[in-house]
Amino acid sequence: MQVTLRRIAHTRSGDKGNTSNIAVIAYEPDFYPVIERALTVAAMRGIYPEQAVRGAITRYAVEGLGVLNFVLEGALGGGVSRSLAIDNYGKALASAVLRFELEVPDAWAPRLRGPGLAAEE
Repeated sequence: MQVTLRRIAHTRSGDKGNTSNIAVIAYEPDFYPVIERALTVAAMRGIYPEQAVRGAITRYAVEGLGVLNFVLEGALGGGVSRSLAIDNYGKALASAVLRFELEVPDAWAPRLRGPGLAAEE
């Protein structure tokens, strides 16, 4: 079944200068391999418009914790204190990734968090 990432993970974010850091944290250990396969650097690049992330995106896998950590360079319009784009902070970027859609086994339905399937959201 197709669901949004928010059904199987949550995010944390931070920003420093013009770089944003987004951690995607699986709710359950079983969810992590599906996230790891689907949420590639190319997938992350596709989530944001070209003007939102102008630099490199680097992915770090923290398998023991069920976390993917992404570093997005050139993602904050010059930096939080310099940007006129008030919503271009790490929290907004982390929230956007939760709309990413991925395929999960139908058997996971009772374990999913939050409302609705991807088609219903």
